[in-house]
Amino acid sequence: MPKRILQGTVTSTANAQTVTVSVERRFKHPVLQKTIKKSKKYRAHDEGEAATVGQSVMIRECAPKSKTKRWEVMTPEMIEEQKAHHAELARLDRERAEAQKAETAE
Repeated sequence: MPKRILQGTVTSTANAQTVTVSVERRFKHPVLQKTIKKSKKYRAHDEGEAATVGQSVMIRECAPKSKTKRWEVMTPEMIEEQKAHHAELARLDRERAEAQKAETAE
């Protein structure tokens, strides 16, 4: 199962190896068609305690680390790995589409 990745702002670093990240999402109300802004706080594991309050970070799902922590702060290495994975998937999709196009042209 793919891991969800969210981007948010660190709001608290009070606990050891834990940060609180506020993730904001915007969507249109189905009836009123007004743009609504909702936010939710997630507690994320920060191994190196590198995040500071106000910093924008990416978090991803992980196995439960404690009672409330089900997310971890992504390191630059994790972000690069994720980008490379997406690039590889995009390349495979292009190749598959080209093969299908060539097959139908015959």
